[in-house]
Amino acid sequence: MAFRKFLPLFDRVLVERFTAETVTKGGIMLPEKAQSKVLQATVVAVGPGSVNQKGNLQPVSVTVGEKVLLPEYGGTKISLDDKDYFLFRDGDILGKYVA
Repeated sequence: MAFRKFLPLFDRVLVERFTAETVTKGGIMLPEKAQSKVLQATVVAVGPGSVNQKGNLQPVSVTVGEKVLLPEYGGTKISLDDKDYFLFRDGDILGKYVA
């Protein structure tokens, strides 16, 4: 797993994006250029949090395993074990899905 080899620092969150749909509901195969960018991801690892102005540790707002909504652009692409992950700041994550 990626979290055993990589631990984000401060308020960073390591996520793995969901795969893009390659087939429509009607069974039509989509070429790679026609696929939209996937904005949903699963949190793989989180940092300890950031230090506020008073010197207190402010924890990250998501936990490992949660499904989150990402912005369309941004994040740093990281390849670990031939898989692509993205590193975002906690404040850049738009929201999280609740069951």
